[in-house]
Amino acid sequence: MPDFTDLTTPLVADACVRAGLAPRIAPAGIRPVLAGTRLAGRVLPARHYGSVDVFLEAFGAAAPGDVLVVDNGGRTDEACIGDLTVLEAAAAGVAGLVVWGLHRDTAELVEIARPVFSYGALPLGPLRADEREPGADVRFGPHVVTGGDLVVADDDGVLFLAADRADEIVAIARQIRGTEREQARKIRSGETLRQQTVFDEYLRRRAADPQYTFRRHLRRVGGAIEE
Repeated sequence: MPDFTDLTTPLVADACVRAGLAPRIAPAGIRPVLAGTRLAGRVLPARHYGSVDVFLEAFGAAAPGDVLVVDNGGRTDEACIGDLTVLEAAAAGVAGLVVWGLHRDTAELVEIARPVFSYGALPLGPLRADEREPGADVRFGPHVVTGGDLVVADDDGVLFLAADRADEIVAIARQIRGTEREQARKIRSGETLRQQTVFDEYLRRRAADPQYTFRRHLRRVGGAIEE
């Protein structure tokens, strides 16, 4: 498992673009129960049908550091996980949960302090018990997720990437981070981003050649704010 500790989801998303991969971003609105929480690990997929048994079954196959990724179809009429599920996840060595849906028992989840990401809270649990569909895909928004994927989550959202490309993505993300940190340092020292990117020259070139894009200009001068 690559080390994502010092990488934000924006950096990882930009690295995916730089590597020629379409970023697999969860729908907007998925947030941590505790602001500032960060999470990364192998996907432990589970599709919810109204009962906790799917989670207990998944935990039986969990490896330490896995992240339970719950497909509840983005439903906002029920909370599909609560304190008992999260406590059981912790007992199984699961690093955290990412839910395409809602949670409940917020006070208890804060006390447990295991990372949980969802659309938000709702007091009502499931009132249904749907028939399970053997072999059905586990989805998160438009994306199918499997045990061959990694999930990375923070305050900006959640994204998924194939585990076999993770080392490459981490390396690129660290390069981008280094460039952007240096750019930020220079801004704080008085050298504006316009100066760093030779923006006046870009405007002159664009006036002479309307096809000259800012991204092309950044590649020429070594910038990394867009790619």
